[in-house]
Amino acid sequence: MLGGAIALPLVPVNPLCSSYATEWPEIQAQNRLTVAVKDNTPPLGFVGSDGQLQGFEIEVARAVVRQILGDDATVEFVPVQNRDRVEILYREEADITIAGVTATTMRSRLVYFSRPYYFNSTSVITRQAGITQFTDLAGQPIAVLPGSSAIAVLRHRDPSVALIGVESYQGALDLLEAGQAAAFAGDRTILIGWQQAHPAYRVLPDRLSSEPLAIAIPKGPQTGALLVAINQALQTLEESGWLQAQQIRWGLLAP
Repeated sequence: MLGGAIALPLVPVNPLCSSYATEWPEIQAQNRLTVAVKDNTPPLGFVGSDGQLQGFEIEVARAVVRQILGDDATVEFVPVQNRDRVEILYREEADITIAGVTATTMRSRLVYFSRPYYFNSTSVITRQAGITQFTDLAGQPIAVLPGSSAIAVLRHRDPSVALIGVESYQGALDLLEAGQAAAFAGDRTILIGWQQAHPAYRVLPDRLSSEPLAIAIPKGPQTGALLVAINQALQTLEESGWLQAQQIRWGLLAP
């Protein structure tokens, strides 16, 4: 996600040839895939009122598993924290990660990345009726998390932007409720979840950056074959319109 720096995980000395990764033939033989996901980040992955995992990435995981293993395959979800999204692959606790992971050059040294299934961005949320686009915020205070990559994005867009640091999303909400900030800037997927929980707020349509969310796969002797299968599955889901339909369903894309 975009809010704050992410510490690099501990991985094997030579992650390019990991002996820990479950190989594709074994996954096929077991007809089972274990997937690391978020369980507290609506609308990507969260626990619903029925106690079951749901969300956009949960549906992506299920659809990918059906595509590569068949309808009778089993998908097992393992909730994961941000700091463990890559490391969990090398602890043999998950075969792949679908948990809001941005595909970056640095992370690609540690894992394979699939083709993107969604393009995230830095965006802005507000409740003020007169603010309908980012340029309306000129000269007004915008709350951000310290260390957030949103800071550089905002300053690139408008060097004169007035930023106010807050320590948490709740702190940002309190600041906006008190009228001490006009808006809050951060990860678009997080802000959409905020909007869904607080309908008085609106995520502005401006996408101030572009970050591809992709499936992370451990690097190993035969995991390249798993990567090929996943990419073929994602391509099919995209070309059929299924991915776009799910993005609309979960509020990540305007209908």
